[in-house]
Amino acid sequence: MDKPHVRRVSRLLHAIGFGFICSATGLAALASPSHAHASEARRTAIVRAAQGARESVVNIHGQKTLTAADDPLVRAEGPRRVNGMGTGIIIDERGFILTNCHVVDGVRKIEVTMADGVSQIAQFVSSDPANDLAVIKVSLKEKLPVITVGTSHDLMIGEEVIALGNAYGYEHTVTRGIISALHRSVQVNDTQSYEDLIQTDASINPGNSGGPLLNIDGEMIAVNVAVRAGAQGIGFAIPIDKAMSVAAKLMSTERVEQKWHGVKLSDMPGRNDGAVVMAIEADSPASKSGLRPGDVVTAVDHQPISRAVDFERALLGQDVGKELDVTVRRNNAAVTTNLELAALPSQQVEPTDDCWELLGLKLQPIPTPQFQQYQSRYRGGLAIAAVRPDGPAAKQGIRRGDILVGMHIWETVTLENVEYILNRSDFADFEPVKFYILRGSDTLYGHLPVAARQ
Repeated sequence: MDKPHVRRVSRLLHAIGFGFICSATGLAALASPSHAHASEARRTAIVRAAQGARESVVNIHGQKTLTAADDPLVRAEGPRRVNGMGTGIIIDERGFILTNCHVVDGVRKIEVTMADGVSQIAQFVSSDPANDLAVIKVSLKEKLPVITVGTSHDLMIGEEVIALGNAYGYEHTVTRGIISALHRSVQVNDTQSYEDLIQTDASINPGNSGGPLLNIDGEMIAVNVAVRAGAQGIGFAIPIDKAMSVAAKLMSTERVEQKWHGVKLSDMPGRNDGAVVMAIEADSPASKSGLRPGDVVTAVDHQPISRAVDFERALLGQDVGKELDVTVRRNNAAVTTNLELAALPSQQVEPTDDCWELLGLKLQPIPTPQFQQYQSRYRGGLAIAAVRPDGPAAKQGIRRGDILVGMHIWETVTLENVEYILNRSDFADFEPVKFYILRGSDTLYGHLPVAARQ
């Protein structure tokens, strides 16, 4: 029986979160000693950079199930649970954390440990497998320290950098090095490759994945992602300008809260003083707000906007129908207008009980503009928001975050499409039903033996 799968990792290169499997838990973070008597000569730029970023870096632990598609040893032993680890970066004071997709993919309970030793189970928010980035969230009463974000636009070969992360389970490890090269392309395995990476000789090890690479000023200029297996001094990181652009999509109020604004924004290369309006969706809230393509958004609801991700952060948690002040720079003058969030029209249709009962899936519609980012030949699809443990879908390897694009001979653009298929009088004639899903840049398929109706 066919089922989705991911090919095994190459022996030459591997991602560095769950790419390292360990049986021992990481060492607990030690309390920082007092530095009251340290001389100023000892407070080097590296010390200040590490101290400034430490509170914004978290350690990630969890378990996942390896199959033969992930590890060739499993073919002899059968599926097995393994421990893994990675690193995350706090990018919003409410607990949103950026990390690598491979660190949290397939993990049932994502355990996050803060710098002060407090641990909590994190909620998965969103992921972009093609760029190997994901956002998770912890819920704590206090506001969390947010890392200082720099730019990767002006990086220089040879400049000093600092890596922070959960190296081999040793939490909050700090290493230093230089930028060895820029714009590297790296093939990790048969299905995963990276473009335009930063190469560094700062010691990056398994467990560092998802952690920050800092410049000497303590600004995050990249996200550590991969290491050359068997080699010393060859590690890779995703440039921060690209990572934050992806983070804006992952934290979109449309994706996270199903609220609509209709503004298409872009960061300005090498600048952190606003986000450019690239386009306005027709008949959207933004089209009624007076915003124009070319405007540079500098504040939303009195919160400064440096990048597109800040725009989405400012909108998260805002009520539908509330008017928000949006300040833009237009023709070198400050202009203030109002933007009112609306509910996504497609989200008014709730996932059906039939889908959960028969397939073990909870599905959510995907707005057309959001689906277009997958650059797929399909017209649309439904996001898989939940998979019932031990249900038909779970047994076939379907995961939360996959996109259902077809069943049997029909496309699944809307929830009504799925209802139509499940309620056909001849449904039993083509059971098990063939399904098609998108996972990152791959289209996968399999067959679902549908559960009997109660």
